[in-house]
Amino acid sequence: MSEATTTARAEIVVDLDVISRNATILRDLVAPAAMMAVVKADGYGHGMLPVARAARRGGAQWLGVATLDEARELRAGGDTGRLLCWLTVPGESYDDAVDTEVDITAYSDTELDEIAEAAARVGCAARVHLKIDTGLSRGGCTAADWPVLVDHAARLQQEGRIRVIGVWSHFASADQPEDPVNDHQEQRFVDALRVAQAAGLDPEVRHLANSAGAILRPSARFDLVRCGIALYGLDPAPGHTEQLGLGLEPAMTVRGTVALVKPIAAGDGVSYGHTWVAERDTTLALLPLGYAEGIPRAASPGAEVWVAGRRRPVRGRVCMDQVMVDLDGDQPAAGVEFVLLGPGRDGEPTAQDWARASGTINYEIVTRLGGRLHRRHVGEGQA
Repeated sequence: MSEATTTARAEIVVDLDVISRNATILRDLVAPAAMMAVVKADGYGHGMLPVARAARRGGAQWLGVATLDEARELRAGGDTGRLLCWLTVPGESYDDAVDTEVDITAYSDTELDEIAEAAARVGCAARVHLKIDTGLSRGGCTAADWPVLVDHAARLQQEGRIRVIGVWSHFASADQPEDPVNDHQEQRFVDALRVAQAAGLDPEVRHLANSAGAILRPSARFDLVRCGIALYGLDPAPGHTEQLGLGLEPAMTVRGTVALVKPIAAGDGVSYGHTWVAERDTTLALLPLGYAEGIPRAASPGAEVWVAGRRRPVRGRVCMDQVMVDLDGDQPAAGVEFVLLGPGRDGEPTAQDWARASGTINYEIVTRLGGRLHRRHVGEGQA
């Protein structure tokens, strides 16, 4: 890694050209199915609006978000393409979403009626996707209620109040391709499509696959896939996709400036509770970030940070705004660069490394990063 090129205390650097290339790789992989770039949760911590624009440049035909607020932000930011939202609560206003042609997911008759009422106020048919729960037991209509939901949707469509654009569901174990639940869910989805067709619905898009499903299960691509974590270059199914050689690259680097380098003696304890005690004389680097920035407290012991040409182990507990790493006696000057995580090309730890050290998944690592971290976008699309 190079020496620090800015005086940033600590920052997230996102390469938008990498996002665009990842989008192109995924779009080409799943064709003729279309590709939805999932940009919810502030673009998985990468910045929703810049990521959405980069994904569009890379060929993403759709964008996906969880909440209506996220959809509004994308429309206010200038995106006019196909956009799906899937998580609402009773009583939310759908008027803006209908008016700006945001596709809205419905799980129930009640939700459909609220959407249809908004469409009547706005004066145009709402674009709706019906979601069937095929086994995740999360959002979506149950199989028992599905015939009633699709019949109700068909009536509202005949009245010109909604247009059923899509039918969809979500895998529970696509990152574990050998799990038989994947076969069961795909079959339940096909069965649900037949019920919808019998009710007179002919959706434009049928979609089931998330990133892992899109990459590992071609039969589940249908008309559209929803790529979230893979868009950001992180592995949606560690241990199962490496051999495919897709060329996806992580877009995020978390870097900053070492605040202090100090010697400690054998027997000195480090950080709260002295969970780590030096066995020999050594040196420590103080990094000016902590769990207030989303650095997992659970990552120590086990996590590493790149400082002065090599990986260095985190020592003691991660604090609210400070992390200590062991320099093994080396004495670089305060002010040198550290890299908490990055693509891994130069040997620095990756988001997957931090996930492993924390007992979690790479999704959580990148999505929770923020707090006082400055986020900087680079690449041709940064404007």
